[in-house]
Amino acid sequence: MAHIECSNCKGLKACRKEFISWFFIIIGFVSTVALRIVTVLMNLSPFWGKLAWYIGVTGFFAFFMYKYRVFKERSKWIDDSRLIEKINKGSTLTDEDYKILSVILCQIRSNKERVNFLFIFIASGVALIAAIYFDLFVR
Repeated sequence: MAHIECSNCKGLKACRKEFISWFFIIIGFVSTVALRIVTVLMNLSPFWGKLAWYIGVTGFFAFFMYKYRVFKERSKWIDDSRLIEKINKGSTLTDEDYKILSVILCQIRSNKERVNFLFIFIASGVALIAAIYFDLFVR
């Protein structure tokens, strides 16, 4: 059966995966900024614009590889435990089933995920405004 390290939301903070998840969130933030400033940097120096693009794309490559691995791990837990089948049939869930559900639900509710989405949204808006400014007023 799946190796589950954390069984409740409070326990997730002490989880050994906490450092790794923060590491990849930071990579995601850096990548978001790098890709959003490409337009500005290209107007200042093509070298710095290209460097930002490479940093952003490489960082997102690593970030989304990590997120894909997390998604696959969650899916495997669900498949291995036959949770969907049990829920659809109204079967009694085991303690292990509840533990898996608890971890998955806590991961989904993660504040890091919400902050990540908000950061990407805000950075994208700022990048859009900067790109419009450069396209309309600087050239």
